[in-house]
Parts: sequence; structure tokens; C-alpha cells
Amino acid sequence: MRMSKIVRTGACILYPLIIIFGLYVVVHGHLTPGGGFQGGAVIATAAALVLVAFSHEEIAGMVRKAFLSAQESLGLLLFIGAGILGLLAGAPFFANILANSGLLFGLPVPPGPNPGDLNTAGVIPVMNIAVGVEVWGGLAIILVYLFSATGGERT
Repeated sequence: MRMSKIVRTGACILYPLIIIFGLYVVVHGHLTPGGGFQGGAVIATAAALVLVAFSHEEIAGMVRKAFLSAQESLGLLLFIGAGILGLLAGAPFFANILANSGLLFGLPVPPGPNPGDLNTAGVIPVMNIAVGVEVWGGLAIILVYLFSATGGERT
């Protein structure tokens, strides 16, 4: 059963906006409430919206389970890689070696009130992005498997 044209059009309009908001939550996780898990869950709701709005046949052609599984694995590997960065620098596992290093995400924090720069948290934004990618892929693949188990039928 297909949803009405209005529902499908609304889903197509809201999908990129939900993705952008989820990415905003992930990237600003070290400055504001939120982070990788919350942003990944927001982005996964975009997948839920598309799954509900379109028919099973249309979704099966657009979404590949192998891609979502690879995305989940990539997020996990990036997270572990951020932890190993500390070991490679001779510091403890998950040491914040990028903070105040002058590299990407590591510019020194100016004295006084922090203006909220994105590049002052060191390795924390990298970990937020990794968790966001992993949660997005993991929740989306769960939704795809649940949707495919029902055969796309709605009651």
C-alpha cells in the first residue's frame, strides 16, 4: 500500500531538514546539549520517515542493508581509531591529544570567555562524529530489517 502523494511529498521535504538538524546536533555536541548519539538518533528518524512514507518496493531499491552495516562498522572503527590516537602519541587510550595542538579541532582556547569555536575540543568532535555515524547506521538498519520483516504492509 502506498501513502498519499501529500505524505510522500512532505517526507521528501522534511528528509533533508531532519538530516541537517541531526548533523548540527552531532557537530555541536561538545558545545551544546546533544552529541553523537542524539544526533545519530535524529538522523535515523529521517530514515524512519522515508520507510513509512514510501512502499516496500520503493525502499528496497533505494536502501541497501550492506551499506548501512558498513556505515555502522565505519563509525565504530573511527571511534576506536580516535582512542588509539592517544596510544600512538604515547598517552593513555582516548587521551585528548589534539586539544591545544594547533591542528584541526585543536586550536588553543583564547583566554577569557570562550566564543564557542568548533575547533577547541580536540578529539571530542571526532568521537561525536564517529558515534553519530555509528548510531545513524545502526538504528537505520534496525528499522530497515523491521520494515522488511512486515513486507511493508500497514494496517
